[in-house]
Amino acid sequence: MPEIRKMQTDDDIRRTAELAAVIWREHFRGMITDGQIDYMLERFQSFDAMQRQRREEGYEYFGFFIDGVQQGYFAVAPRDGTLFLSKLYLCKEQRGKGYASEMFGYIKACAKERGLSSIWLTVNRHNDDSVAVYRHWGMEVIREQVADIGGGFVMDDYVFELKL
Repeated sequence: MPEIRKMQTDDDIRRTAELAAVIWREHFRGMITDGQIDYMLERFQSFDAMQRQRREEGYEYFGFFIDGVQQGYFAVAPRDGTLFLSKLYLCKEQRGKGYASEMFGYIKACAKERGLSSIWLTVNRHNDDSVAVYRHWGMEVIREQVADIGGGFVMDDYVFELKL
């Protein structure tokens, strides 16, 4: 039975960062360069980055477990009456089984419990599978953005939103 639980300890966050490296190297290869993958992993998905996000930016990390083994994770942060869905990732072998929808249902319930007006996220414009999933969930593109993230790299994203 799948389980979602808040990641609170250093060990929880360390395991999540290790899982992020595996998922990112598999999922984003060919979509962005290996150099950008490495850069973004260090800047946004490493243990130190996740700890900083938790401490300084109000992020909450959640793990998705199947039979006690972490198979995915997501991170959310409240922003001006909305919920920013910063990360939502599943291991390749668990995709297409409805687990991402299960995680998103949990995220929606959290946002509603907190009285937030919407959930929003950014996604690479060339990440066709994820874009299709977000559209399937009823999310809408509210704008496009290109953000300079340093290191000579940019993120070329759609910003999606779901009003609650």
